[in-house]
Amino acid sequence: MRFPQSSAIVPRFVQVDHTGSTNADLRAHAAEVEGWPHLATLVTRDQRAGRGRLDRTWVAPAGSALAVSVLLRTLPAEPTARGWIPLAAGAAMVKAIGAQLPGHDVSMKWPNDVLVDAHKICGILAEATADAVVVGAGVNTEMTREQLPLPTATSFAALGAAVDEDLLLSVYLETLDRHLAALTASEDAVASGLHGVVSALCATIGQAVRVSMPAGAVLEGVASSIDAEGRLLVVSDGREHAVSAGDVVHVRPAGS
Repeated sequence: MRFPQSSAIVPRFVQVDHTGSTNADLRAHAAEVEGWPHLATLVTRDQRAGRGRLDRTWVAPAGSALAVSVLLRTLPAEPTARGWIPLAAGAAMVKAIGAQLPGHDVSMKWPNDVLVDAHKICGILAEATADAVVVGAGVNTEMTREQLPLPTATSFAALGAAVDEDLLLSVYLETLDRHLAALTASEDAVASGLHGVVSALCATIGQAVRVSMPAGAVLEGVASSIDAEGRLLVVSDGREHAVSAGDVVHVRPAGS
């Protein structure tokens, strides 16, 4: 990759041939303040023990996906504002992927997926350390249709598209930095403009959804909006429910 020479915002960029998890590696480095500053980035094309939300495993054949994790140290003080970090990363990745897939519908699924034509191409996981946040993303790049884990997944290769990884990373990191700087300056997702950006990109809004809640309950309804705290608002049985965490499925009407 040429990326270390292509962007001035990243103070340290490390590419490794393979690793278990880029997020786990950066969490281990988070205590090393001198060597691993804000926006330090770790990248690999061969991640062997990646994890998604709810401790799901994320494994891809070597060379078929790009795993990138970013160490964030300059953060909003307000916990509510920090909750917007995964959404900020999702919005940044939508822009980065969309720049290379003209003619396709690139969007977000609340709270942590990037979709192309309603199929998942990227997942995002943010994890807090004592004084930092590590945000990781896994992008399906060269994964063939046969290698895709689910029929609801896709990749650049499956779409018949080439990917410029340097451009993808540059746009992603520069946009993430911009969203985070605005959020940190204002401590408010609405005032920073991030709420509007995410709402405009979120394909979940307006969808019939099924939400599996952490405690085991299931909520079915229509996603109406995202509130100022980043929660998904779902209308069910005439009531509006605020969902702060859950596994969301877009329910497709029969025959669609």
